[in-house]
Amino acid sequence: MSGNWITNQQVEIYMTSRHQGQTQATSSAKAGFSERSGRNIDIGKRINPHRAPRPWRTRHDPLEAIWETELMPLLEQTPGLQPITLLEYIQSRYPGEYPDKVLRTLQRRTKQWQALLGPEKEVMFRQTHRAGQQGLSDFTHLKKVLVTIGGVPFKHLLYHFRLAFSHWSYMRVTEGGESFTALAEGLQDALKRLGGAPYQHRTDSLSAAFKNLNKDAREDMTSRYEALCVQYAMIPTRNNRGVGHENGSVESPHGHLKIRIQQALLMRGSHDFTHAAAYQDFIDDVVVQHNRRNAKAVTEERSALQALPLHRAADYTELSVVVSSSSTIEVRRVTYSVPSRLQGETLHIHLYDNRLACYLGHTPIIELKRLHPTHGTRARLIDYRHVIHSLAKKPQAFRHSILRNELLPSVEFHAIWHTLDGTLSPKESCKVMVGLLHIAAQANCEQALAQWVLSILNEGKSVSLTQLQGRFTPSTVIIPQVVISQHSLAHYDRCIPGQQEINHV
Repeated sequence: MSGNWITNQQVEIYMTSRHQGQTQATSSAKAGFSERSGRNIDIGKRINPHRAPRPWRTRHDPLEAIWETELMPLLEQTPGLQPITLLEYIQSRYPGEYPDKVLRTLQRRTKQWQALLGPEKEVMFRQTHRAGQQGLSDFTHLKKVLVTIGGVPFKHLLYHFRLAFSHWSYMRVTEGGESFTALAEGLQDALKRLGGAPYQHRTDSLSAAFKNLNKDAREDMTSRYEALCVQYAMIPTRNNRGVGHENGSVESPHGHLKIRIQQALLMRGSHDFTHAAAYQDFIDDVVVQHNRRNAKAVTEERSALQALPLHRAADYTELSVVVSSSSTIEVRRVTYSVPSRLQGETLHIHLYDNRLACYLGHTPIIELKRLHPTHGTRARLIDYRHVIHSLAKKPQAFRHSILRNELLPSVEFHAIWHTLDGTLSPKESCKVMVGLLHIAAQANCEQALAQWVLSILNEGKSVSLTQLQGRFTPSTVIIPQVVISQHSLAHYDRCIPGQQEINHV
């Protein structure tokens, strides 16, 4: 169009058309300008974009006085210097001579120097992978995505196992951070679902798992990892510490799977789940969809995998703890309650990533959900059912118990206690609160009882333990059915001496 500058892209379109044998008129029409402009391009009156760039500058170089004498020596000595650092250096050395707008020039000049004279960069060597050869493990975060369980933010990692050849993947929700237990559980679950094991297993250096461990603990973790790989006949390998790209066959795919998860959450319309198992099911569905896209390669790789061993390797940490007189145990900065009949006993604990399996000798006793307190803090997991029979005998111990808040099982019971403590005498409020917990434990009616009591309190009425006991734990007397078979009265005659002979005559 008249009055508009002809762009380099238009010139390229015109020249391509001319090289294909088209006329000036046709080529000019394709490029969107007049035939006269096309004629000027042919005779060299317009710039040809394929010509060599001009060798001269059109503007004054603001760094001419200091680039070669001061800035280049700095870059040669310390190649990692940023343009903003160089700008602040020359501004402090030559006040008022180099305004902030010089930064863009510094950025271009530094980039050019790095490309022409800077240090050699590390080269990535892409690898050829064989079926069944290598599996990789790593942990990753879901960044910028807030997953909640019952409305409460869910702090977790995702363990990711991937086959290098077919890209088959498995993900497992991990609550306790990077650890050998999380790695062992996730890896063995992945191999079980896969149906075989690769010949080599590669991880990063598990720096987070080794953090804050002493030398003996690190050596123990290393030996346990090597024993795990021996059981599955896999060669254990690790990439160099701090060189994440060496684990690139799993590092990069993190992003692809996390995008899939984010998109699936958007389609779901909610980031909230009822419990952690439901969230794991959701992750499983996303990963299964991913694996289906590689079904042909997965089938090929499965045939090349090694057979699995008959038994799993130990994927837990073993501990021994003594149950205190408070009916509690201490494990990794967390206080857990256990049934009071275990007081004084030594429990053997199998510590998993998400649970504690407790044994008395070789007999399984109880399984507890594992808590993971943040660094430097402590936590408690108390089940009032474990101690309520003793508390019911001395309800006044409730008020000043260090476990009082943890004995209340829900926000509803906390609200009940707040109301009772503010309206009744100290003695009566403890009696009623402990009585409610006793009823909840006896009748297994925790939620229904809490809702009923709150409705009573909201109406300004008093709570009667006797009425609640009758409502939620009704006494039912089972009367057995007794079937009476009435015999003949003549049978009594046989009990009379001589009567049998008379009847016979």
